[in-house]
Amino acid sequence: MNIIGKHIIAVDFDGTIVEDAYPKIGKPRIFAFEALKRLQEDGHRLILWTYRSGSSLDEAVAFCKENGITFYAVNRSFPEEEFDSTKSRKILADIFIDDRNIGGVLGWGEVYQMLTNSEQSLPHKEKKKGFFSIFKK
Repeated sequence: MNIIGKHIIAVDFDGTIVEDAYPKIGKPRIFAFEALKRLQEDGHRLILWTYRSGSSLDEAVAFCKENGITFYAVNRSFPEEEFDSTKSRKILADIFIDDRNIGGVLGWGEVYQMLTNSEQSLPHKEKKKGFFSIFKK
């Protein structure tokens, strides 16, 4: 099943878009920028969601722009959002792509196929089974 409609997709930088070399910028992961461009062309909004701040964040944003990606927002849910230390910094998004997922990040070709291929289903859309069913063989 493919995702229906347009979504807000939060994407991590280090280890996800590029190989992890923090605080330096690693080499782009294979097909990362191609997949992100296609997702934008498909009408999805991309948010850069990263631990980086200050000049290292500016470098990451510039690196992405040099590679054809300008984000809808950076470390915020929408461009006009003001940082408020009394509120959670969690981003409001439909989908999160991050190398810290259980099992790590998939390849970008696989990510794009998972988000667009009608034959593929998203893990979070699967019919839920009882918690203890994961322990049965």
